[in-house]
Amino acid sequence: MNVNLRQLRVFLAVARQRHFRRAAEQLHLSQPAVSRHVAELEAELGVRLFDRSTREVIPTDAGRYLESAIERVLDELEGVLDHVHSEGERKRGKVHIASVPTLSASLMPLCIAACARSYPELAIQLHDQTQALVLDSVRGGEVDFGIAIEPAEASEFDSEVIMHDPFCLACRPDHPFAQHKTVAWKKLQGQPLVLLDYFSGSRRLIDGLLQKHGVAANVVQQTGHPYTAFRMVEAGLGVTITPALSSPPATLAVRALIPTERRAITLIRRRQRSLSPLAALVWHQLRELTAKGMLTPH
Repeated sequence: MNVNLRQLRVFLAVARQRHFRRAAEQLHLSQPAVSRHVAELEAELGVRLFDRSTREVIPTDAGRYLESAIERVLDELEGVLDHVHSEGERKRGKVHIASVPTLSASLMPLCIAACARSYPELAIQLHDQTQALVLDSVRGGEVDFGIAIEPAEASEFDSEVIMHDPFCLACRPDHPFAQHKTVAWKKLQGQPLVLLDYFSGSRRLIDGLLQKHGVAANVVQQTGHPYTAFRMVEAGLGVTITPALSSPPATLAVRALIPTERRAITLIRRRQRSLSPLAALVWHQLRELTAKGMLTPH
């Protein structure tokens, strides 16, 4: 049996109004549309629901039974649907987001502040984690969604790239590279490099880019956090390749690497799982704010 809500709502309006035209006006439909819905319902049920005259429409015994049976049910259903809609519209609650450290320190504070201004009753709980833990947290449903660096396992998630972050070189101001506005990737041949370790989402990309540009990497130190790498560079242990969003300190010289290479900042969620209305709101906020350039740290 293929009976739909629209047919039942039209039937109930006609039964209450005892008139097709008045029911059509109440429903903001044309009178032929109302007649068609009633005819389709009668055909589906295999019974006549109204006796029609030129002056009024009278429910048959089957019509009166159906009217009394569905009136309360439809009213309750309307209440349920209104409740679901209001739940989707509300802006109160908590959203859990896993983020890799460089983005936790750059994009996310600005996003959280923007959401707090627009939705004071919405709380964002940030989980500052390595790339591997961000992916695990999303897989396991421990967070609503994650923000990561173009994961190699992208096919495991529903994802969306929201911005591209260029790689640059950071060195001491007295290093020869500091005398130039840009540094070619191939100039890194033989240079002592201080790089993030493989828990970082960027290290896999940096290795690939060094190989792409024909550089045999001379990695002298590996660290778990950009701040540590910057301190090692300050101490004269080498130079580092870092994303622009890592915000190297003013004590270091930062130079563009050419040709420009970028990493993709990616929102990820569990595959084929819908976000909650609140999580979807924050996801869209991140997308819109980055599109407008409002999440670029100054």
